[in-house]
Amino acid sequence: MGVVWGASLLVLAMVSSIVVADPLVPSLTIFGDSVSDVGNNNNLITLIRANFPPYGRDFAEHRPTGRFSNGKLAIDLTAEFLGFDTYPPPYLSEDASLVSVTTGVNFASGASGMLDATAHLYGAMSLTRQLENYKEYRAGVESKMGFENATNTFSKGIHLLSTGTSDFIQNYYVNPILNTLYTPDQWSNKLMTSYATFIQNLYGLGARKIGVTTLPPTGCLPAAITLFGHGSNDCVERLNWDASSFNQKLNTTSQSLMQELPGLTLVVFDIYNPLLNLIKNPSDNGFAEARKACCGTGVLETSFLCNAMSPGTCSNATEYVFWDGFHPSEAANKILAQSLLSQGLSLIS
Repeated sequence: MGVVWGASLLVLAMVSSIVVADPLVPSLTIFGDSVSDVGNNNNLITLIRANFPPYGRDFAEHRPTGRFSNGKLAIDLTAEFLGFDTYPPPYLSEDASLVSVTTGVNFASGASGMLDATAHLYGAMSLTRQLENYKEYRAGVESKMGFENATNTFSKGIHLLSTGTSDFIQNYYVNPILNTLYTPDQWSNKLMTSYATFIQNLYGLGARKIGVTTLPPTGCLPAAITLFGHGSNDCVERLNWDASSFNQKLNTTSQSLMQELPGLTLVVFDIYNPLLNLIKNPSDNGFAEARKACCGTGVLETSFLCNAMSPGTCSNATEYVFWDGFHPSEAANKILAQSLLSQGLSLIS
């Protein structure tokens, strides 16, 4: 579906939320990596953080929160579209206990992956740890709402997962041992096993409406071109091929899981093609730059490599598809969030 259709759905969702004065779903729970981390890594011993300028310069109060962007993430905008008046707070924060019943919680951790080993490399919260935290969170909600109300909240609420990029770019591609032990196809299979286990466990805890994002066109991320492009300024097609292959398996595995688990709605959100369209046709979407990111030189910076002293950081991030070498700008996230909404109607109904 195109951006126009997505925008129409956005208006419908926002109008509906205003009319009923309640969110379209009772809760929104987030798992994943830096694409969705809203500050959990602030409270971990890790170098993968974004709680310092210029991160967050276009966010509320123009301050960094731990989001890997200049402003809002796609999941922030998704929460707005669904009618929430607050964002799911990071679980590793004092705010989580204050609003968890009504808005859900964000467990995402920058540099986490489908494999726990990927998270352990960078001191991030693994997907297994995120699920353990979710169990604790659910128990807390049950104590506040009672078992029946909590079960209703979790079964009708939306659970979103966005991860996998770090498993490739920050683990497989940079580890010669893994390159020897696994082909990219075999590596994807290994990730699929972890993914299926996570969904089965989340289902076992009462989740019935789950969305998972595909990998982006990893070969077109500015940092990936710098690291693996051998001096070229073009997308690294072998990385995009690996991502496409992974995404096909993600779809197939998700279909199998829905057949296996009664009552499960599992939506695979295509992020690959919407982002690739922004990268290949930036001017058609209102952007001036898709190769370099806004922060610093915009080709490798992320986390502490994108800082207040980074030379050359752009003054207007709305012209850039990418904020840093790995993460989209808020302007790009707005378009991606519209695409998520248009693809995820079955999770709302």
